Amino acid sequence: MRIGELAERAGTTTRTLRYYESRGLLAARRTENGYRTYDEDDLRLLQQIRTLQDFGFELEETRPFVECLRAGHPAGDACPASLDVYRRKLAELDALVDQLQAVRAQVAAQLLRAEAELPAGPEPTCELGG
Repeated sequence: MRIGELAERAGTTTRTLRYYESRGLLAARRTENGYRTYDEDDLRLLQQIRTLQDFGFELEETRPFVECLRAGHPAGDACPASLDVYRRKLAELDALVDQLQAVRAQVAAQLLRAEAELPAGPEPTCELGG
């Protein structure tokens, strides 16, 4: 298939495909007249890249998965290097969750403090609230 068809089937743009090619993630074959051609394996590589990016992986982090597929494995995460990337990403996500939980605890504490300090009586009106 040509680059336009691959882009359409993968839900991306030809510009993105050319970028992936320049980064060595996608290898185009050329016809005699210079057109790029691709096959179903290339579509599978793109689907793997897009899925990982949807999960928050950086483009370079997808490389081990692509290489695993190119090596003939049925899944991009069937290789040790891919598993290492998963482990690093999980550690990153765990750290982010910890940070968010700490911020949430601080916001909850501020809310409790603010509610405890509310004066008795009618609620004050806020000029900004209309």
